[in-house]
Amino acid sequence: MLIDPKHSALLIIDIQERLFPAIHEGMALLDHADWLLQVAQCLGVPVIATEQYPKGLGPTLARLRERLTPSALVEKIHFSAAAEPGLFAAPGGERRQFVVIGTEAHVCVLQTALDLLGQGREVFVVAEAVGSRRAEDKALALERLRQAGAQIVSREMVAFEWLQRAGTELFREISRQFIR
Repeated sequence: MLIDPKHSALLIIDIQERLFPAIHEGMALLDHADWLLQVAQCLGVPVIATEQYPKGLGPTLARLRERLTPSALVEKIHFSAAAEPGLFAAPGGERRQFVVIGTEAHVCVLQTALDLLGQGREVFVVAEAVGSRRAEDKALALERLRQAGAQIVSREMVAFEWLQRAGTELFREISRQFIR
């Protein structure tokens, strides 16, 4: 059940301009999301970002969007990203493990993770990198996700599992840049 960099993708769900200001502790969530995005890119782990109805909720926040390629962005109408064919067509969408971050924990994150689990994928939800408008909704979502079989993890758990070992130049680089 370790997160393998060769078999996982980072899935950023709906961290968008118009929704973001309402997210409880949103700036901390954004910091954690950006950190994970950068670590994933340093390690060659594919990143996919979804946008729920971007005409209404706006695009992915610029801080994240500027690090993404156009092929990494997937527009969606369903709350579950797994209900959209674009998720699995994006680079990394074929992977069996998904590290999931984003908003809202009790809606799009929850429904996506449940659908991924239902399809036999392994799902790792990063607790400090998901959020909702209300803290209570996030807490309930994490509890339900855990009961459904998702692994609730921290960003450092993800980074160290992706790294797999110390003593490499890559470990030293990640350690210098991101692990303080």
